[in-house]
Amino acid sequence: MPRNRPGALRGTQRLRHRPRGWDVPAPDRIHGLSARTSLAIHRYEALSADYYVFPGITDAALRRYRVFLSPPGRGIRYPYLDDCDCRSCSLRDVRHARDRLGTALRNLPPRARAELGRLVAALDAVYLARTLPDPFVTVRREWRPHIWWYRRLEGCRYAQSGSV
Repeated sequence: MPRNRPGALRGTQRLRHRPRGWDVPAPDRIHGLSARTSLAIHRYEALSADYYVFPGITDAALRRYRVFLSPPGRGIRYPYLDDCDCRSCSLRDVRHARDRLGTALRNLPPRARAELGRLVAALDAVYLARTLPDPFVTVRREWRPHIWWYRRLEGCRYAQSGSV
């Protein structure tokens, strides 16, 4: 009796070890990151069980962080707390966008973490320069006062120019 070749046997088997969600093609590259890092971020987002992590959240958080810091000049920027806490509306608060970037940095493989970390570190330096420290953060904030981007002075969302 003739023997089947190993390639023919593997072709008939179902792939059970393939993670869910990898059959979907990867989205476009994230601006400022390589294709390899963008793919690693896509895999992290597809396999995450966190409520606030869904496909495209890291790109949206990076865009929100850049938009907040993008107005020209040296004017002071004031992050504000948003009323809605759903997954998509929560990015209106730039500090929540920075939280999502921090979560991605903790969960990415080393090479992708280093590349995204360099990009976020440059934006963090601008954020520190364009916002003011809050001296009464321990009195005012009971939630996450130890994280540095929450230790900046808050503003009103209606006072921000160009945002309504």
